[in-house]
Amino acid sequence: MPPSPPRTDRPFLDAVRTSVLVVDGAMGSQLYERGVLYGTNCFEQLNVSRPEIVAKVHEDFVRAGASVIETNTFGANALRLEKYGLAASVQEINAAGVRLARAAAAGQAYVVGAIGPSGYFLGEAGGDVDSEDLAKVKAVFSEQARALLEGQVDALVVETMRQTPELRVAVEAAVEAAEGRVPVIASVSLDENGRMTEGTEADEIARLAREWGASVVGVNCSDGPMGVLAAVTKMIPFGLPVLASPNAGLPRRVDERMVYVSTPEYFGVYARRMIRMGVRLVGGCCGTTPEHIRRIAAAARMASATGDAEGFAVKREDDASNADSRTPALGVSIPGSMHPPPLAERSQLAAKIAAGRFVVSVEVNPPVGLDPARAVAAAKMLRDGGVDVVNIADGARAQARMSNLALAVRVHREVGIETILHVCGRDRNLLATIAHLLGAHDLGVRNLVVITGDPPKMGDFPDATAVYDLDSIGILKLATRLNHGVDPGGKPLGATTRFVLATGAEPAAMNYERELARLRDKKAAGAELVMTQPVYSPEVLERFLDDIAPLGMPVLVGLLPLASHRNAEFLHNEVPGMQVPESIRERMRKAGGGPAARKEGVAIAREMLSAVRGRVAGAYIMPPFERFELALEVVDGFMDSR
Repeated sequence: MPPSPPRTDRPFLDAVRTSVLVVDGAMGSQLYERGVLYGTNCFEQLNVSRPEIVAKVHEDFVRAGASVIETNTFGANALRLEKYGLAASVQEINAAGVRLARAAAAGQAYVVGAIGPSGYFLGEAGGDVDSEDLAKVKAVFSEQARALLEGQVDALVVETMRQTPELRVAVEAAVEAAEGRVPVIASVSLDENGRMTEGTEADEIARLAREWGASVVGVNCSDGPMGVLAAVTKMIPFGLPVLASPNAGLPRRVDERMVYVSTPEYFGVYARRMIRMGVRLVGGCCGTTPEHIRRIAAAARMASATGDAEGFAVKREDDASNADSRTPALGVSIPGSMHPPPLAERSQLAAKIAAGRFVVSVEVNPPVGLDPARAVAAAKMLRDGGVDVVNIADGARAQARMSNLALAVRVHREVGIETILHVCGRDRNLLATIAHLLGAHDLGVRNLVVITGDPPKMGDFPDATAVYDLDSIGILKLATRLNHGVDPGGKPLGATTRFVLATGAEPAAMNYERELARLRDKKAAGAELVMTQPVYSPEVLERFLDDIAPLGMPVLVGLLPLASHRNAEFLHNEVPGMQVPESIRERMRKAGGGPAARKEGVAIAREMLSAVRGRVAGAYIMPPFERFELALEVVDGFMDSR
């Protein structure tokens, strides 16, 4: 399901600043896949000689979810066209390129005029560039930019530049031709070390591009998503919106054909990481197909803070006079909507939190396979140990596990302890999520923690497909509507659900400001309780608690007792959003292995809990390797004080 098309009546830069835009994928390799051979055809001249094949590529990318379409004019400057005897056709080819892109976009996508390298030899890397050569190159860029502007593009992109002097004259030519009418994007292609040919690094490119008048800076082509992510991360602090359009990895020769091997799923994972870091335009370059763009569009949909992509947009209102009939996730008064019971009356967990009791939740996941006996036994042990609620993940680690709803119902009936049901967006579309929530409510589940979910590629079944109709914010809006007795389309249900809505947060997130902004959006969507990722630094957690205090949301601090030094190193180096300070890792190293290491891990977790005991509503314990007894050791004495 592609995201909702952008409002292309808005200026391009306004859209970039307020949302994530999906840029299209490769034109050249798509034409090649459709029978146009490299070297024997001028791809840009196809705008005139075979417009239908170019139009079809554009249309396929729009259909896949692209909200930005680049014209097929990458090499349509006089110097490159001269090789084909087409130097006099600059105006015709560029104008045709804009027309084709405009028709394919059909008001659903912005059209950006593409300007690639001149193809003119400017000297060896690192050497001085002749001023006359630069003037010649700038003149052809100016000619192409004017031709694209006459076709009414929404922006110009100077892309795949490898030499800083050529980038400068190209950006200056585009800025001068645009005269402020449209923005200019400056995008470079870097080597495996993240540098231009003469050694200029990504952060310096961002600084220079802003100085030259570019409105957006970015990286395209290069070696693939990993290198592009590293490069654009360095560009973000310089204040310009950032674009990332990597290749589908490096090409390999397979049966006499050059094939790009990065999968669409892999692209989707990296798109999520790029968006989390603050990248505003994400697309693909060489080798990327409509399926790659479809995965990027899914990542953008997940990251959407407005809710438009989920099908029930949020209109935010600050008018206090309407507060009695509006809720964060409804935004407007809907006939037939009702108020849910007060939070404290919806579940035992909520009542305990409202009464100021220190609550403890321990994660017990469904088994891999058919027999839930161990999980049920663990729930009994935890109940007897004084734990308030059992937390059950939804398809933990993307493995073959029974439904967490089935385990939640069994635990509640056989053990008599409340559960918190994880609900993620990976495996269910909108209709299935509605059915899942309504069914859970009928079976007595009242506490939900809403998350987006790990991609299947991270689990045992990499060929499984992810759905992601809704991200965590979308599911929160859906559940809040159900709590008000209406479905996503505003149809009254005749009664309200009574869900307590928790959400996750990463106090040690790489893009901390984005994490805070996203948590504010989650509260606006209906979240009432925060459950953090594991934290090992009191300073990190104290900062997080200070920064979210204005939200007024109770917090369950996440604690994962370390099991070994190897476990600590893995969490610190391999798990996004996790930071295990060096001092803690050193303590685990000195503890050795076995029981002594586990004892030290428990001690560290207890120290964390002691540091913030008076500031949090409770603890959310994630026992390592299903060692549930460690959870009771962590909270021993804390529950007695409640």
